[in-house]
Amino acid sequence: MIYGLTYLGVIHTLISLVAVAAALIAFVREQAIPPASTLGKVYIWTTVLTCLTGFGIYQHGGFGKPHALGVLTLLVLGLAWLADQRKFGARSLAISTVSYSLTFLFHLIPAVTETTTRLPLGAPLLPNADAPELKAITGALFVLFLLGAGWQLRRLKRGATVGLATA
Repeated sequence: MIYGLTYLGVIHTLISLVAVAAALIAFVREQAIPPASTLGKVYIWTTVLTCLTGFGIYQHGGFGKPHALGVLTLLVLGLAWLADQRKFGARSLAISTVSYSLTFLFHLIPAVTETTTRLPLGAPLLPNADAPELKAITGALFVLFLLGAGWQLRRLKRGATVGLATA
C-alpha cells in the first residue's frame, strides 16, 4: 500500500489525474472539452479507464456510491458519444459539450472526497466521506458546473464553436 492506497488505487488515481489535467487544459484553451481534439481524446479515454479501474476498488466494502458514480459517468460519456454522432440533431453539440463538462464534475467529487479524507497523512482535513463539509463542497461544485454549463450554452448559441466541432 502507498499512502493508504492499493496498487490498483494508485494506478486509478494516476489515470484520473491525467484526465483532470487534460480537462483543465481544454477548459483553459477551448472553454470546453472538444472530443475530436487530442486533449479531448485523452480526457475521454482516461475517464473511461478511471471508471473501469475504480470498479475494482472496494476500500469501503462492496459496490457503493463511488461505483455508482462510475456507472453514471460511463452513461453520460455514452450520451456525449451519441451526441458526437449527431443523434440529437441541432442540439447535439450542446448535449455533447454539457455532458463532457458533467463528467468533469463527476471527477471532482471523488477527488475532493479522497483528498480531504486522506490528507494530510495521519490528520486528514475531514473525518469521512459523510462529513457535512463535503456536502457543501459538492453543492458548490454543482453550482459552478451549472454556471459553467450555462456559459458554454450561451457561447454555443452565439456561434462560438471554434474547437468544439467533432470530426
